[in-house]
Amino acid sequence: MKEHQRVALVLCLIWLGTLLYGEMFAFWMPPFFSCSWPHRSNSKMAGQGHAGDYVKVAVIADPQLMDKTSLHLPPKSLALEIAQFYTDLYMRRAIFSSVLPFKPDVVLFLGDYFDGGPNLSDEEWQESLSRFKHIFGLNTAYDNIQVYYIPGNHDLGYANLYSSKPEVIKRYEKEFGSRNYQFKVGKVEFVVVDAQTLDGKQNLASASWDFVMNISKDNQSYPRALLTHIPLYRQDWINCGPHRHSPIIIQWIQRTFPEQEIRYQNYITEEASNRLLNLIKPVLILSGHDHDQCTVTHDTQTGPVMEHTLGTISWQQGNLYPSFMLLSVSNSSLSATSSREDMILTKLCFLPKQTHIYIWYLLLFVLTILALLFWPTGGLNVWHHFGNLVDVSKKLMSCNIFRDGTKEKNEDENCEYEMIWGADGSMHVIKKALSNPVTSPSDRSLVESRGNAVMRPAAKKAINLESELSLDVDNHNAVKLAPRASRSKIKIIIQRLLRMIRMVILIAAVNVPLYMMLLFKDWIDK
Repeated sequence: MKEHQRVALVLCLIWLGTLLYGEMFAFWMPPFFSCSWPHRSNSKMAGQGHAGDYVKVAVIADPQLMDKTSLHLPPKSLALEIAQFYTDLYMRRAIFSSVLPFKPDVVLFLGDYFDGGPNLSDEEWQESLSRFKHIFGLNTAYDNIQVYYIPGNHDLGYANLYSSKPEVIKRYEKEFGSRNYQFKVGKVEFVVVDAQTLDGKQNLASASWDFVMNISKDNQSYPRALLTHIPLYRQDWINCGPHRHSPIIIQWIQRTFPEQEIRYQNYITEEASNRLLNLIKPVLILSGHDHDQCTVTHDTQTGPVMEHTLGTISWQQGNLYPSFMLLSVSNSSLSATSSREDMILTKLCFLPKQTHIYIWYLLLFVLTILALLFWPTGGLNVWHHFGNLVDVSKKLMSCNIFRDGTKEKNEDENCEYEMIWGADGSMHVIKKALSNPVTSPSDRSLVESRGNAVMRPAAKKAINLESELSLDVDNHNAVKLAPRASRSKIKIIIQRLLRMIRMVILIAAVNVPLYMMLLFKDWIDK
């Protein structure tokens, strides 16, 4: 096998391993290596009960499916279709290869299923809904899994849209159910609140606050967890914990004029947050909206309460580190645990960094082109060069310059040879001593040995003249060969380009079908 073929084979194998990891194995990391249910890894729960004592809950936030409002691209354009496909494919791989292998009993979606939900026509909204169900396998993969939904601002808008577009509310509730409700998982009550209305005008906020008031009047027999899409109020520049990767955003509320309805807000206002905490008295708060992880503690009348804001599950929503959360909800009564907080254990799990994978693909492509183009034809034979170095060293060691003492005397230095004809007509060489022996370097310059004959200065001058003539002829021939050498370099470049193209086609012939198979293997319905 030729050297460049060996290089192409090695690159082909590297591409093979890279594609298998980037398109498949990377999504197997959370369930097999990097994440586990918190009741199994929590030191406090070690040895306390069995897996059946906990209900397993997976939490997903902000898929925000891309549509015509996302990148300001024309609907059905090729660029938008490609962006949608790769974003949807990532989330589908995440749910089927990273989340569902944990075998959760319950899945919670914390809102923002669409990107431009309130601004989509009924036909466009139904199309996005079909994509949402296909991505997360809601049509096929949830036979024994209970699913709960929370409304987000990208699904319904804020208070100013509730009155101007009531049809948006109707189609959401028809598909996903009520915007304010409660349900029980294990021995914990989960309370879902439509946070987009809490700071709105009285007529819009009344439904949500009436629901909260009714919850507060109920006899609280189980600990409660509050689920809200918009995070509760927090101080500006607060520390969000070690998992935060983007800058901390500050409180910002945008209102319409002159109605003063909320058009956008980062957090629920401080007044509404305190009222919500005092009425519901949760032991844990889960929220989304921010697209990045943030863990804060709220001081309430019943003690400190922790809020986990989850990052988005999509790699196209401004967070390079998509994630999801696992909850272990106690299936035992409160007396069996040390505290109310231990009724719900949490574990944040990170998904593959898709942007990093694509950057590696690009770097590997550049490396492949450069390697195939500039790799030496004879290869990088290190042992060959090492052998040459050893030979040179041996010659240097055997040279006289490494010997001790003075240089041995050359017996031919002080003699000359003369050719004479014998009586029989034959020629003889006679060795004769020089009349002026060579004793110094200056004298040696007058007589130089060339083979076994004596070279006189006159002969040396003739030889120098002959050498100059020969050099002139060689230079003349070199000038004549220059264009031919240039043509030879062009030929070598063309040959290397053709060789590179052939090897790239060979590598692509193996890996492109594999890549396409991996793409559509994950896209088709399970």
